[in-house]
Amino acid sequence: MSYFQAMDAVLQALADPSRRTVLETLRDHPATAGELADSLPIARPGVSRHLRVLREAGLVEVRQDAQRRIYSLRPEALAPLDEWLAAYRALWEHRLDALHTEVARGKLSAKKAEARKPNDTKASRTTTRKQA
Repeated sequence: MSYFQAMDAVLQALADPSRRTVLETLRDHPATAGELADSLPIARPGVSRHLRVLREAGLVEVRQDAQRRIYSLRPEALAPLDEWLAAYRALWEHRLDALHTEVARGKLSAKKAEARKPNDTKASRTTTRKQA
């Protein structure tokens, strides 16, 4: 399986909310298929299909423990996706830094404009009241 095929499989697996719920559960601890099924509002055959998709994408691994199948998260399967997203993350960090700079400039300009206003605001309020 090529790099892009593997990444596509991971993205397709992550596209489903039930599969993301399974990964969230497995992030905290390994779990049996029954425990995972209890955390989802779908029938057990549907859970089995989701687990198969996650297994085929390399996101989970399963081991047999007597009669139980115990599923664990394979976080290393997310590494290629993280590497691919790094370029986009850097782009957004650069843009957010530029936005932060512009906001800071705007605040500085507002402070300078405020400093240029006459300091006698009490007199101007009195004048405004008399006119009203």
